[in-house]
Amino acid sequence: MTYNGMSLNRSVCLILVLSLVHVLLWWNLSWSQTPREENEQTARYLTMLLKAGRLVVDQNQALINDPGKGDKGFTPESFEQQVVDEFFRLTSIDLRHPPAQLPGRAKELLPILLESGTQVVADAQFVINQRGIGYKNFIPATFGSQAARKFSNRSQVKIKQTTLNPRNLKNTPDAYEELVLKRLALQPASTNPVAEWVDGGKTLRVLTPIYYSQDCLDCHGSPQGVLDISGYPREGAKEGDLAGAISVQIPAAIP
Repeated sequence: MTYNGMSLNRSVCLILVLSLVHVLLWWNLSWSQTPREENEQTARYLTMLLKAGRLVVDQNQALINDPGKGDKGFTPESFEQQVVDEFFRLTSIDLRHPPAQLPGRAKELLPILLESGTQVVADAQFVINQRGIGYKNFIPATFGSQAARKFSNRSQVKIKQTTLNPRNLKNTPDAYEELVLKRLALQPASTNPVAEWVDGGKTLRVLTPIYYSQDCLDCHGSPQGVLDISGYPREGAKEGDLAGAISVQIPAAIP
């Protein structure tokens, strides 16, 4: 009886162990993604991080443009913490402690983009802290362009801001971006990204549209053609019009 009881107990234990292994395998598989899915998710996270940086600059715009204040306290460290907080609000992902299920490329690239944006703010400290000058042309669009270029120079993944009527020629759309932007301009406003694999599946292209808010119209609104505070002619845009897009290119395979 004892021998049979021991055999029964071993059988029960074996069943429990196998069940636990099955559960663990199912759990891991439920989080697994194909390489394409991982790249698409990485592109979206990069876009959201750049958007978070743009939003932080916008939230501090009045401070940056305060002519009566010298040291604004908008330091690279302050900016970085605000961006980390904003990204967490948008994604529930803490960049200081990234979750295990975050795609590997995202874990590698998000810190590079965060560091690139922080460096842009560091480089702009002299301008930001100038007393006696109001508008300093350190705005979300300027920040975004500079951060995107720094990141792209350090990575085989490319990110940029683009629009059909660029003020900065470095933001001129390529043929693919122009095609997508023209399509988006004819469609109802949507924050959904346009994601496609091109070049026979070798490259992921993701464009996430950006629309003019009321704040943007001070420079981009009416009357069309009249110079704004930065010296550019206004576009005559209306709130909700397509302003452009954040464009991301990720090669399927990186050597």
